[in-house]
Amino acid sequence: MHGLFFSRRRALKLASCGFGALAFSGMLAAEEIKRVSNPLMAKRPHHPARAKRIIFLFMQGGPSQVDTFDYKPVLAKRNGEKMPFDDARVIANTGKRGSEQTLMQSPWKFRQYGECGQPVSELFPHMAQHVDKMCMIHSMHTEGVAHGPATLFLHTGATNFVRPSMGSWISYALGSENDNLPAFVSIAPSPGNGGARNYGNAFLPPVHQGTILGSAGRPATEAKVRNLVNSTLSKSEQLGQFELLRALNAEQTVDKSGDKELEAVISSYELAWRFQNNAPGILDLSRETEATHKLYGMDHKHTVDFGSQCLMARRLAEAGVRYIQVTYGDAGANPAWDQHSNLPKHAEHAKRVDKPVAGLLQDLAQRGLLDDTLVWFGAEFGRTPYSQNNGTGRDHNPNGFTTWLAGAGVKTGFKYGASDEFGHKAVDDKMHMHDLHATLLHLLGVDHKRLTYSYSGRNFRLTDVHGEIATGILT
Repeated sequence: MHGLFFSRRRALKLASCGFGALAFSGMLAAEEIKRVSNPLMAKRPHHPARAKRIIFLFMQGGPSQVDTFDYKPVLAKRNGEKMPFDDARVIANTGKRGSEQTLMQSPWKFRQYGECGQPVSELFPHMAQHVDKMCMIHSMHTEGVAHGPATLFLHTGATNFVRPSMGSWISYALGSENDNLPAFVSIAPSPGNGGARNYGNAFLPPVHQGTILGSAGRPATEAKVRNLVNSTLSKSEQLGQFELLRALNAEQTVDKSGDKELEAVISSYELAWRFQNNAPGILDLSRETEATHKLYGMDHKHTVDFGSQCLMARRLAEAGVRYIQVTYGDAGANPAWDQHSNLPKHAEHAKRVDKPVAGLLQDLAQRGLLDDTLVWFGAEFGRTPYSQNNGTGRDHNPNGFTTWLAGAGVKTGFKYGASDEFGHKAVDDKMHMHDLHATLLHLLGVDHKRLTYSYSGRNFRLTDVHGEIATGILT
């Protein structure tokens, strides 16, 4: 019998594991309650992240790489010469392979900037001052030769199927850094060339769809969340309504525990309430100083709209939104940078975005936000080095174009990859759009091969079965 008894210290020691298990189960339960009430709560990345968030500056329509950042002296030397080009656009337009096209030099002069000596055309004098912050990628190539498919591919990794947008994937993978804000915001998205699919959640839970502010081609003053402010009721009356609704929802869940659709609806009301009480302050640009407004070009009619949108992006990034997209585009059928017959119009668009983008980079850097924010400047494709139909514009070119990154995790003042001597096709260290997606996710701490979602009997991912991380651009 003596062997059945043990000291109080021994009993407490044996029971301590049970106490630990009870505490751990309580923590798990609390975590599950928080997850249900806020499905956008921050999640752990797959590996240590270099960037906490991305700001994507989408230049809808495709700026010409050979007129902006990819200087080609051979193109100037051989200006006006005819050469055979064998690409999808030539075949589509002429119905035959190897049709001769006329080489067209850039109408804008280039010069080198920064310690890295990166050539930049006179279209972007303000951005040129920040080339030592940039990682230039001159070897991009993608799918789709028309704006619709290429834009969808840029945003979703697919040209013809309904797939979740990149921002939705990031929201699903990481949640929001701020419990009161969505993880994904799209500022002034275009209604065309994919429209809502470019910020849609597809088969991911609805909470991961992008929150849109405004629309392409509309004034920045209209970049607001509809019905965000209730001017008919006082704050106390709104709180009373919300508390009543929450009590009714709680009654509904008593007999329907585990109903995911009901939980999603209830959590959407919770998030909407928190968003309604926090977003107005974040989106109020009047709280910024006059000097900040000038930095973004908000004191000039040509730059006030895109400058306001870039400042809005900085405020959202600062507040904890994971993925912010700012679209420079038009509401009409023709995307902004789509100059098939009037290349000089590039100068008008460049004037509207140059100072705001430079201001964003400077503002992020001086606030220390560039250390954990990745800025991505790019488009769905580039443009041809030859004139279209011997005219004064350039056609679409998905075979080789330029994009740049700046900020967390990428090399600075760095040039990666190259296009051929005319700027027509990517030839060295080629980077497909799938590769760029994989690399961006990697910088956020997400393994693109592990970021999957089961739907219709198979696992899907942003990069499908493709994508290689471009380790050459990483610090």
